Amino acid sequence: MNKLSLQEEKELIVFIKDWLKSHGYSQKDLAAQLKIKSSRTSEIINKMKDLYKKGGMFNIAKNLIKIEQYWITNKINNINEESSYSEENKRQGYNQLDFNYKLDLDELMDQMEKDHKIN
Repeated sequence: MNKLSLQEEKELIVFIKDWLKSHGYSQKDLAAQLKIKSSRTSEIINKMKDLYKKGGMFNIAKNLIKIEQYWITNKINNINEESSYSEENKRQGYNQLDFNYKLDLDELMDQMEKDHKIN
């Protein structure tokens, strides 16, 4: 494949920055997904150039789509985990403090009966 033109490179940088912002991720997150050591724009664009050489703009798009799908899946999984945790907390109610209210109420009733008999 040919090299990215200077104009394509600039447009790709702007696109990637907007894309990251729209998903709430940083260049560091992208660098991690691209498996590159630095999150600097120059390193990211070098990776994009490598991807371009291996398959053109289609290859860049394919890789960014995979990353986006990974991020979306992770967000959905995180939301599901938080929702599950929230539902579990609702079911537990006051048990979150590890009190056994049945035993505590029984003891309280016994104590009240004892107190009442004394009087």
